[in-house]
Amino acid sequence: MKYNTRNIGIIAHVDAGKTTLTERLLYYTGMIHKIGNVDDGNTTMDKDIQEKNRGITISSAAISTQWKKDQNVFNINIIDTPGHIDFAVEVERSLRVLDSVVAVFCASSGVQPQTENVWFQAEKHGISKICFINKMDRIGADFFAVLNEIKTKLNAIPLALQIPIGSEDNFEGIIDLIKQKALYWMDENGETIIEKEIPKNHQSEANEWRIKLMETLAEIDETFFEIFMDSETEVSEEMIMEAIQRTCQSRSIVPVLCGSAFKNKGVQPLLDAIVNYLPAPNQLPFVKAKDAKTEETIELQRNEEETFSGLVFKVVIDKHMGKLAMLRIYSGKIKSGDTIQNVRTGENFRISRILQMQSDKTLTIEEGKAGDIVALTGIKDAKTGDSLSSIERPVLLESITIPAPVIRVSVEPKTNADEKSFGLVLAKIQEEDPSLVVERDKQTGETLLSGLGELHLEVTLEKIRLTHGIEINQGKPKVSYREILTETRRHREKLSKQNGGSGQFADITFEIGPREDNEIGLKFINQIKGGVIPNEFIPSIEKGFREAMENGTLSGNPLESMKITLLDGSTHSNDSHALDFEIAARDGFREVAKQCKPKLLEPIMQIEIQSSEEYTGVVTADINKRRGIITSIDEKSGRKIFAAEVPLASTFGYISDLRTLTSGRASISMKLSHYALVPDFIANTLIT
Repeated sequence: MKYNTRNIGIIAHVDAGKTTLTERLLYYTGMIHKIGNVDDGNTTMDKDIQEKNRGITISSAAISTQWKKDQNVFNINIIDTPGHIDFAVEVERSLRVLDSVVAVFCASSGVQPQTENVWFQAEKHGISKICFINKMDRIGADFFAVLNEIKTKLNAIPLALQIPIGSEDNFEGIIDLIKQKALYWMDENGETIIEKEIPKNHQSEANEWRIKLMETLAEIDETFFEIFMDSETEVSEEMIMEAIQRTCQSRSIVPVLCGSAFKNKGVQPLLDAIVNYLPAPNQLPFVKAKDAKTEETIELQRNEEETFSGLVFKVVIDKHMGKLAMLRIYSGKIKSGDTIQNVRTGENFRISRILQMQSDKTLTIEEGKAGDIVALTGIKDAKTGDSLSSIERPVLLESITIPAPVIRVSVEPKTNADEKSFGLVLAKIQEEDPSLVVERDKQTGETLLSGLGELHLEVTLEKIRLTHGIEINQGKPKVSYREILTETRRHREKLSKQNGGSGQFADITFEIGPREDNEIGLKFINQIKGGVIPNEFIPSIEKGFREAMENGTLSGNPLESMKITLLDGSTHSNDSHALDFEIAARDGFREVAKQCKPKLLEPIMQIEIQSSEEYTGVVTADINKRRGIITSIDEKSGRKIFAAEVPLASTFGYISDLRTLTSGRASISMKLSHYALVPDFIANTLIT
């Protein structure tokens, strides 16, 4: 079987040139016939109105294309992901179903905070990577500095397969260290590549980096080490490429290429590297899954003969086709008309159509097989993270982790006439983006929309306005605080009710307090001896405490963590039921948590600001004003880089404030770092 499919993601920091690069990949593979540019708002991948207006990617677009190389045709499924931390869920769900990524870096700004974020997300999923250092024509472009940052900031072993000829305005072409040739792009669209001998003034540098390339491979790859050390054997291009493929797929090295996507230079060698070094789906380890009936862990082969399994990584609601479930098929195959099962709901349904996504166009295909990324129609209740499988053998694949929202805003339609459709629209956008939470405030009756950041909510509300034509009144953004207990107490809770016939009885003694291990969530320790509470009631007690944590006693916000030790208790032979113990746990928590000196926690954002030197004073003063702590100030390419930790509550409107302070000459990026105690003088104003 030919290894001719590649499922790749394109990850990077905002503005590293991901969408431009994807646009070029599509142009050179013949998928599009005219090159679009982000600045002109006519790119294939950013088809949303807002994406065009803002020049950023919001939802990860999926597209299938082909690259012909040495008589072989490779299918490449590309997912272009957003760079903004506010859309972290888009990145997470794409990485969950991809086999490898191309990480794009700007040659002048290098490794930025969000690059680190997405890089380590990719690490967590254990996927191979290739780096592309883009924007070699930019002022301050420095290939070797970025290479070094990949090593120091991302703890990776970068392997330069190319070095640039010149940089900034003098960026002319690329030296291919494997072929030992200089490559130049002659025409405006970059379609004609001319191979020449390496220019004399770059010869020694090229030799030095080629030796580095081989030495690095020899250090990591045993097979290559033997070839390299054997003076009889001449090292061929083939041997080097095979060693790069082995080390890239085992994730011990990261091949690095360079170019300028905007200037149409360096893209075809990147396509070659994608098909040469990144793994095909069937070259990866077996898929781990759980048998839905027996709960035991099983392994599935990634081929067409295996039983069918796939993961829904995204739900898209299309105005023409209705609900589309974006599916990564891990094993087996499906045809339209087949009946398959949604393992979460246990429901069976018939696939009406299988579509291949080509950004905003779709192509109906007869079947989808292991390794493919397709869209299905006719799946009513599909949610992000659902496992679909054959009816004969239902299997559960590992789901997708959705981060908890940190900011919320009250929303309502401007006119009463929109009231009904507003509720439907909110339900719809929640289906498409599981990191949005819609709830009703019990006290005020307001509808609250929660998300991962100010931009995330702004984009969502704009989408409701633009796509669904509903004008909205919104309140001020509010921070999602959490609570923590700071002292341990012992408590006995007894529930005893007689209401004719079977009554209710539960009796528990427990210790409640903070966790010592700094982990998040509930740590539940069962120390019941001699069966004074039967085993079947214990999970209900744990469930009661887990649910109680969702509403703290201080301000009604959820608890970050808590430790419960169940010490003693008693039951009634007739009147005790599982639900009684669940209620006792909830009541007990409400009764005693107030005495454990609860405190408020707030989200702290890690912030990076880049600005020119003259604004150092105003930027630092502004960070201090926002209760921020500066963790480092660095200098790079003549710009100051401030890293700081700032409470989320102080960051509202930060982007526009910073623009004003620095006359638009600073950039800022934020990500959630951790939760920390709110100072007392502020906590007192928040707790009413």
